[in-house]
Amino acid sequence: MVNRVITGAHYGLRDWLAQRITAVIMAVYSLIVAFVLLSGQPISYGVWRDLFAHGWMRVATLLFAVSLAWHAWVGMRDVLMDYVKPTGLRLTLEAGTLLLLAAYLGWAVQVLWR
Repeated sequence: MVNRVITGAHYGLRDWLAQRITAVIMAVYSLIVAFVLLSGQPISYGVWRDLFAHGWMRVATLLFAVSLAWHAWVGMRDVLMDYVKPTGLRLTLEAGTLLLLAAYLGWAVQVLWR
């Protein structure tokens, strides 16, 4: 028997909504990148440099990276909560996941605004 603590009528709604919103953001960004790649222009360093010279593309890429990190965090946290029962190990893995995602976001910011 599973003892689950219900914290209110909206238990899990925030995470469910976060997963859907971040997925939509990533899908829209993927469509934009696919359009650029399939526009018929040969892809070279100059094309990418010109594309990312626009501030809106860098902001969109950062929004994609933040959405990806948030999406990954919610998913990994749920997997760890479901399958890793020892509390110390679960907290260690969650902290490691957060540190890794933060490092990836920091790296994305460095690449975009270097």
